[in-house]
Amino acid sequence: MKPTPSPGALFIVSTPIGNLEDITFRAVRILAEADVILAEDTRVTGRLLSHYEIKTRQLSYYAQNEKGRIPQAIQLLRGGSNLALVSDAGTPGISDPAHRLVKACITADIPIIPVPGPSASLAALVASGLPTDRFVFEGFLPRKKGRQTKLQQLAEEPGTIIIYESALRIQKTLQDIGKHFGNRYIVISRELTKKFEEFIRGEAQEVLLQLKDRTLKGEIVLLVAGRDFKSFDS
Repeated sequence: MKPTPSPGALFIVSTPIGNLEDITFRAVRILAEADVILAEDTRVTGRLLSHYEIKTRQLSYYAQNEKGRIPQAIQLLRGGSNLALVSDAGTPGISDPAHRLVKACITADIPIIPVPGPSASLAALVASGLPTDRFVFEGFLPRKKGRQTKLQQLAEEPGTIIIYESALRIQKTLQDIGKHFGNRYIVISRELTKKFEEFIRGEAQEVLLQLKDRTLKGEIVLLVAGRDFKSFDS
């Protein structure tokens, strides 16, 4: 009888959120040494791999195919293959698929190894000027069902609030912030680590006026001062 192979490991690999230089030496090595890379979008990850001359085979792994892909990934891992999971940008599992695969690996007693690195939410937080000792990450707000209830709950949050938002919806979200939070201090961080990186700071109504004649582009992290925030002078 052939011995049962030791299971491989699932590496959760953080990748750049914009600037391709923002990747660790370890992440590059893991991506090169892995047997398979599970990528949210193989075209996006392909550009990163090409930049670092990495030839590892990719398999797509995203919300619409994860149900069928997870058993395939578990089978590869049980057979001794090492898999690297990446998202399009930043740390996998933050507002993108990963959680179900991680749970499946835990159930199958397969090692899970995080390879830390960039995160848009933390990059925006530390540059915002808002308190960092307490914060909540909300990801994307509900678009319709539950949106108003969620905003009412967040209005009572004492710490800094971190939200992901699209450029197309940012003005509507700022209007909702004003409705439920009052004229709270906010920070819009846009295109982090990229050529047109920008921070827009001020009270919600002030920022809305700034954006009246602008059409923002790119990915946005919105930070909202918590209930207990007074001012920068306090």
